[in-house]
Amino acid sequence: MISNYKRAVALTLLASAASVSFAAPAPVSDLNSSSVSTSKSSTASKENETQRLERLLRNSNRVQANLQQQVDELSMDLSELHGQLEKSAHEREQLVERQKELFIELDRMRTELADIKKAPAAQPAQATPEGQYSSNQGEQQAYQSAVDLILKNKDYDAATVALEQFQKDFPESVYSANASYWLGQLYFSKKNDVESAKAFASVVSHEKSNKRADALVKLGDIAVRNNSAAAAKKYYQQAIDEYPNTGSANSAKQKLSKLK
Repeated sequence: MISNYKRAVALTLLASAASVSFAAPAPVSDLNSSSVSTSKSSTASKENETQRLERLLRNSNRVQANLQQQVDELSMDLSELHGQLEKSAHEREQLVERQKELFIELDRMRTELADIKKAPAAQPAQATPEGQYSSNQGEQQAYQSAVDLILKNKDYDAATVALEQFQKDFPESVYSANASYWLGQLYFSKKNDVESAKAFASVVSHEKSNKRADALVKLGDIAVRNNSAAAAKKYYQQAIDEYPNTGSANSAKQKLSKLK
């Protein structure tokens, strides 16, 4: 009886222990550790993604800045090139216009030379505007060679050098006025207005030269090109007054009317 009682008590105690064991709360240390680990991993992942995006953004901004700089530099280069093209076109137009004027004068002189060559044999082919000629064959040949460089060879640079040398070698030549006139035309075509004006003024000093009227008109043209309307009017009017009813006077009248 007692044995049975002890056995019952033992079973009761075992049941109580089992109940306590089952009712005990589960340990939370592992769950908390897992949650913290997951949170840290998520935060680190977000930080890495943010850093990557920031790095990509910085790279994109740097590339855009470089591209913009290149575009700005190309724009400046294009603007400069456009300006140079406009300047070149303007200078080309001016050069063509001056060449036309020179060619007109060359044609006129060519006609005059042709008329001289048709003159009687007793009259020298290279007679000067004053009706004089040189008996010095070297002087005559030097002048003729310089003129041929203009009319035949159209080598205007070489002609300029030849005429300048001619004036040094033959300062008192009977061809002095003609040589000065040719030089004036050549200087004018090169826009060397200072030397051109000196040459035409030298022609004007030869009162008997048949190129004197043209030289006066050319001096007026030089004054116009240098924005000196008053001086231009003076030269044009002088050509009109001293050489009325001539081609030079008619040209001077037309140019003078544009200044009023």
